[in-house]
Amino acid sequence: MPTTPRPLRKLGFLTIGLFDGADPRRGHESTLEIIELGERLGFDSAWVRHRHLQYGISSPLTVLAAASQRTSRIELGTAVIPLGWENPLRLAEDLATVDILSGGRLNPGVSVGPPMHYDRVKSALYPDTAETEDFGYARVRRLLDFVRGEPATDFSGTEGFEVFSDRVQPHARGLGRRMWYGGGSLRSARWAGEHGMNLLTSSVVKAEESEDFAEIQLSHIRTFRAHHPDGDQARVSQGLVVLPTDTASPAQRAKYEAYARQRLPRTATPQGPGRLLFAPDLVGPSAEIAERLFAHAAFREVDEVAFALPFTFGHEDYVQILTDIVTGLGPALGRRPAA
Repeated sequence: MPTTPRPLRKLGFLTIGLFDGADPRRGHESTLEIIELGERLGFDSAWVRHRHLQYGISSPLTVLAAASQRTSRIELGTAVIPLGWENPLRLAEDLATVDILSGGRLNPGVSVGPPMHYDRVKSALYPDTAETEDFGYARVRRLLDFVRGEPATDFSGTEGFEVFSDRVQPHARGLGRRMWYGGGSLRSARWAGEHGMNLLTSSVVKAEESEDFAEIQLSHIRTFRAHHPDGDQARVSQGLVVLPTDTASPAQRAKYEAYARQRLPRTATPQGPGRLLFAPDLVGPSAEIAERLFAHAAFREVDEVAFALPFTFGHEDYVQILTDIVTGLGPALGRRPAA
């Protein structure tokens, strides 16, 4: 078995948290149970996606606040919060509050750009400022400043019986170094590095300088680290879709293979005007998946992963996949659980 220059140090997973609109509590409860299971199995981190006006988690920090009270060790992350839907000052308060409740385990991942289907939602989201909202990196810069303790106002002190602070409260020490940027382009990788963030890479990149997924993602990682104060030690997490089948039933194996086969055509060439390139889903025994990952140029550069669970699978499938990742794939990748 080939070895990776960076032994796998942190093993995580990502879920979208789907639910039935007729019974949303059951779906949210399932997500919390999966996070609890992840901690019991020994995962280092659990991440949730963010979905607005869909049947997925619309309020990830609320879900993670609940998860923080059901767990004690596992890190809790968002991958990612699209800042086009958020007020940076209010979001900074929520991030700090959840981080305090979790005992310093929050890893917020964010991204920029206009909200999805902006023309259809802008009148509800920004009825008075839709045409002037800035959805660029400045929005992240504001969030970072607030999280890191920069003043949000020029007033602090006592007014009557109330005491006011000039910065976001509570202030969560250390949270500023646990802020992640979800990037899929050279520009975003460089920006995240220059601003001291961590980098979340996923199964989607922009085909800018190549049409080889691994080569593109590798260039993003190296660009990020070249511009980060921590250099080669700057944190990067990779989020491919992996479906180990070590303990899967025949029906599960058939479902996983059909799922990956259906999604394979989009990996052949860049898609749409944004030239988005997708990574193939990895299905099979843990040993085979490990071999494919060791051959992946970008994987060899990281020591943290947050493997993505398919959106549409059932609770029992997630239990099997997560169990096999910890017991089979993790050890095959050289990961040693914390004592």
